[in-house]
Amino acid sequence: MAVRMETPVGPDVMTAVQHLIKAVHAGGVDPLVLELVHLRASQINGCSACVHTGVASAKRRGETEERLHQVAAWRETPFFSEPERAALALAEAVTRIQDGAPGVTDAVWEAATAHFDEKQLASLTLHIAMTNFFNRVNHTIREQAGKTW
Repeated sequence: MAVRMETPVGPDVMTAVQHLIKAVHAGGVDPLVLELVHLRASQINGCSACVHTGVASAKRRGETEERLHQVAAWRETPFFSEPERAALALAEAVTRIQDGAPGVTDAVWEAATAHFDEKQLASLTLHIAMTNFFNRVNHTIREQAGKTW
């Protein structure tokens, strides 16, 4: 197996990422909603490192074990609010754009706009895109769950 780099980014990239994270959190979206969409996108992408850290981060913010165990099956559970469901559907649609998946349909977008204003939608979209970015970087360098960045 080829040796992979420990970290694929330098200090300039990390500074840019920190600015993006700050912008996401300035968007007014409930931090637990951000945690849920991060977790769902990471589950879809099979990023063990982001699933691991996403669960730990959500727990620190007060998320329950019951809900965390149900994120992958959120449609079939009573545990999520309508805004959370709209955010999870958006996360799935943004993440599943491969293999002919339709991406963000009008129905998914309309559901999201029913619960989030323009600034919040920008924040959610950026957060989901960043999650997908980190999932792909972690997949490339074979980052494992439980390691500390």
